[in-house]
Amino acid sequence: MNFKIKRLELLNALAKVSRAVSMKSPLPVLTGIKFDLKEDELILTGSDSDITIQTSIHENIEIIEKGSVVLSSRYILEIIKKIDSEDVHIYIVDGTLTRIEGASSRFDLNGTSYIDYPRIDLNKSGVNLQMKATDLKEAIEQTSFATSEKETRPVLTGVNFKAKDHVLECIATDSYRLAKRILNIDSDVSFNIIIPKKSLIEISRIIEKDELIDLYVSDRKVLFIFDSVLIQTRLIDGSYPDTSRLIPNDFDYSMTIDSTSLLNSIDRASLLSNEQTNIIKLSMNEDQVMLSSYSQEIGSVEENLSRAFYKGQPLNISFSAKYLNDAIKSINGDKVRVLFTGEMKPFIIKDFEKEDIIQLVLPVRTY
Repeated sequence: MNFKIKRLELLNALAKVSRAVSMKSPLPVLTGIKFDLKEDELILTGSDSDITIQTSIHENIEIIEKGSVVLSSRYILEIIKKIDSEDVHIYIVDGTLTRIEGASSRFDLNGTSYIDYPRIDLNKSGVNLQMKATDLKEAIEQTSFATSEKETRPVLTGVNFKAKDHVLECIATDSYRLAKRILNIDSDVSFNIIIPKKSLIEISRIIEKDELIDLYVSDRKVLFIFDSVLIQTRLIDGSYPDTSRLIPNDFDYSMTIDSTSLLNSIDRASLLSNEQTNIIKLSMNEDQVMLSSYSQEIGSVEENLSRAFYKGQPLNISFSAKYLNDAIKSINGDKVRVLFTGEMKPFIIKDFEKEDIIQLVLPVRTY
């Protein structure tokens, strides 16, 4: 293996594939990045066996001799980051010993044979769906935060992607809150899968521009292809709970308020709340809306939400400040509607104008 390449081109590609590499992998070879130099391209692969990221470089590269090697992800990334040169020359000196040369420095890095790297099947198989990359990125950001951190119910640690009748629903819940994003899609495909949160976060980070992304969904895995990047992730086994019955259709009470004003009020009300529970209370009637929190050890705070417009009978409801905060931020709109069905029943947060994002929060009982 012998090639010359623009440093920034290589650094950008390494930064993408290294996201899939885990330093804790039980298989030592998976702590490395596989370099595959072909006649007309360099293919880089990183994997922790749950998620695999592969990218290829065709431009700003001079291929001198084909070959393959696996290099430590940690060290190759740091070397390419810090080497003081516009171009780098990388070649195998002996066996797997790889030399990385800049304008004034030279590194010799011990590699591993590419034969030891597990064979990963990145075939385009299964149900194909094409969508805008920015739509996918948005849907991930608007749902993944609501997944569960607890491994006791593995299905809740991922996001449920459900496609049917030209509609894709992305749903996440930790059983205390729920986030749902609805997307219209061109393809008439049908699937119901659960994608791990970690994989979705990495996909979201790699999406940089508005382009089309291809999804290939099969029984145990899903493959994402865009902009010379392939990302494949395993799926979580199991059936996702039916969450449709959790979302109420009729509401007796509603509050409308601009997002920034409500976020700032939540922030102030949280100042004196207990850090562990962080519970705040809304007391609403048609004359005024009050936000308050009380902690026996610290004290209490009360704020009049003068910008809120409330419709309905008087209502008091307590809930986690963090959950409401996350919900409003994910909607990313100027104005929100908060819809209630009763004191101890889940309530909904929606954008004032759009219906494609639904955030649901469960109230808590306070005495």
